[in-house]
Amino acid sequence: MRTAREMGIKTVAIYSEADRNALHVRYADEAVCVGPAPSSESYLKTDVIIDVCKRLNVDAIHPGYGFLSENAGFARSVREAGLIFIGPSPESIEVMGSKLAAKAAVAQYNIPMVPGTPSAITDRTEAKAISATIGYPILIKASAGGGGKGMRVVESEGDFDEQMDRAVSEAISAFGDGSVFIEKYVTSPRHVEIQVLGDQHGNIIHLFERECSVQRRHQKVVEEAPSAILTPEIREAMGRAAVDVARACGYYGAGTVEFIVNDALDFYFLEMNTRLQVEHPVTEQITGVDLVKQMIYIAEGKPITIRQEDLQIKGHAVEVRVYAEDPANNFLPDVGTLDTYIRPQGNGVRVDDGFEQGMAIPIYYDPMIAKLITYGDTREEAIQKMIRAIDEYQISGVQTTLPFCRFVMKHDAFRSGQFDTGFVSKYFTPDKLTPAPDATESTLAAVLAAWLMENSKPKSTGTVVATASRSKWKANRLA
Repeated sequence: MRTAREMGIKTVAIYSEADRNALHVRYADEAVCVGPAPSSESYLKTDVIIDVCKRLNVDAIHPGYGFLSENAGFARSVREAGLIFIGPSPESIEVMGSKLAAKAAVAQYNIPMVPGTPSAITDRTEAKAISATIGYPILIKASAGGGGKGMRVVESEGDFDEQMDRAVSEAISAFGDGSVFIEKYVTSPRHVEIQVLGDQHGNIIHLFERECSVQRRHQKVVEEAPSAILTPEIREAMGRAAVDVARACGYYGAGTVEFIVNDALDFYFLEMNTRLQVEHPVTEQITGVDLVKQMIYIAEGKPITIRQEDLQIKGHAVEVRVYAEDPANNFLPDVGTLDTYIRPQGNGVRVDDGFEQGMAIPIYYDPMIAKLITYGDTREEAIQKMIRAIDEYQISGVQTTLPFCRFVMKHDAFRSGQFDTGFVSKYFTPDKLTPAPDATESTLAAVLAAWLMENSKPKSTGTVVATASRSKWKANRLA
């Protein structure tokens, strides 16, 4: 919405009854309630959303990065209604929405793939034979999966049937599709993704990588750009592979190609997210490119004016996701009211959030409160800014992931860049958390410091010498 306002485009917010007081509702030029709190009765009601667009003469819909953002049926309905979907074609979403279809699509290109079955498992005996050939441990994955659902690690053939049954059951429950396939389980994997942009004229570029290996329950918590481990040669190879993946499905809009990287820095295609990513700000920080603005230009049919050779990585950016979760209790979601909510500020600090002090965290949606991003000339500077920003971020009323994120920033494995997706299981236990400063305590500390400074001033009128320690985003409306 901020980008749209900068471009002179009016916006319409849709909201559920639970989000009546949300910041995006107040920021938009117009806002319309689309139903009760449950997303199935509001944010997922395609017909209601399109009806709002028609009544208000809306030209385009930006789906954000949740709910209907990767729903091919919704994108098709938007197109059939004569509206613009600010994202890829329904066909691209369908292809990349199925891990097996995605693998088939990119097979024509020389893109590294994790060894495994090329199609869904129909014969368990054959699947076991393939597993024995590629070697255990193996991974059973739901074709329509995501977020770790329908995914099981199998350490030996003796565990195969039990884990297969569980994976299929989870896949049916979560996605209505029990199709699963097998991949070699990459030990000590890193999760590295490449941001791509494609237009409707066949031009595709990449905007370098993001490192997303610090995760809990297969969901990202900390992201950074660029990665601390990629060489220029590997970066270029991954960029070319990502562009080829996008080309394989005729992709346009902003998208992300995800790769698994092993400890030898071999990379393998994992999947493609056909939407804007939560962690897109770090890419914006190091490239100076407003990805939302580019998505709008592309949706309008304009060609990309950025050339690959003109893009350069400048500086380093880190993002932490501030979830209403209790890291001391297995990251379980927390609910409550934000009794205190004070954002950090200063040079190199960016906060993308949807809450303010006094608002309640609803139980119906993802518990993310904000994204905290810091930027510096170097990785070390960005990390130090993040530690400072976390310390200044005052939130009370709910537990958050901020103490955990501070733990990550100060851990030797993260600082050295030598970490993988097993960071939490390897290094984190609740007893290692440093409690975040309480808002009241911080206020009292500030008052005390001021009193001490006042009462420690020299009484003479002579010269006082002070010493300081060294510190180191043309349519008219958008829904």
